[in-house]
This record gives sequence, C-alpha cells and structure tokens, in this order.
Amino acid sequence: MSFHIIAADHTGITVSNLERSLAFWRDVLGFEYSHSAHQTGERPEQITGVKGADLKLAVLKTPTGHKIELLEYYAPAERKKQNDLRPCDLGHVHVALIVDDLDAVLQKITQSGWTAAGKPQSLTSGPNAGKRVIYVQDPDGTTIEFMQMPPK
Repeated sequence: MSFHIIAADHTGITVSNLERSLAFWRDVLGFEYSHSAHQTGERPEQITGVKGADLKLAVLKTPTGHKIELLEYYAPAERKKQNDLRPCDLGHVHVALIVDDLDAVLQKITQSGWTAAGKPQSLTSGPNAGKRVIYVQDPDGTTIEFMQMPPK
C-alpha cells in the first residue's frame, strides 16, 4: 500500500494558559485568530489517546494558510506543568517562521517583555546561506525560530 503526504495543515502546541498564549501569538506575533472549540468526551480521547481529555483550543492562521493550534487541557489532572526541554534535548520541537524584517519582530517581542535566546545569526554556507535566524520562546517555553531570507 502506498500513500503520499499532501500538505502540512497545522502545528499543535499544548499551553498552560490559552488566553495568555493567544495574547502572545495573536497580539505580539500578529497571527490571525480563526476559531476556538471545547472538546471533551470520547472524541478527544480517541484522537489523542489521553483518557479523560478535556481541552479548549484556539486556531490561528499564518498568511500562507498554515495554522497554529493552541491547546489548553483541563483534564486529566495528572499533567506535567513545565516545559524544561532545551533545543538539544530529545523530544524538543520548534516552529520555524519566515519573516520579512527580523529586527522589527525582535523589537516587538522585546517591547512585549520577551527575549530572544541570543543574537540573530547569518548563515554562511549551504542552501540557507544569507538567512538570518534566531530562537525565541513563547510563554510556555515552546521554541519559535524566526528566519529572514537573504535580500535578492
């Protein structure tokens, strides 16, 4: 049996406080709010494999159509509360976003009380030569990589 991945639809991120994360992704980063939903019962249990799953989600859209899905779980009660994975740790995941003005993004992030991991770096070799990149963490520690393409 053969199959083909057709496209990537969304990136899901579990958060500790949906409203706080919405404020970051929507108000600071400028993602367009699409919709929210509350899911409980058998359907989210069957989708996630999490017994007793009770969650609220909000979906935000990028200009190219890819979506960011923020999920706050209310149950089960025995959830890990902290994200302490570093980029070098197994299981760490990051979202990479292409921006037109990396300096403007970092200025807005800084004005909103967030900080970058370091200083933007320009890549010097390979297919990404000329890209400027930097990591930033959202309110729950999810890593976002911002990338600015080289001038044409």
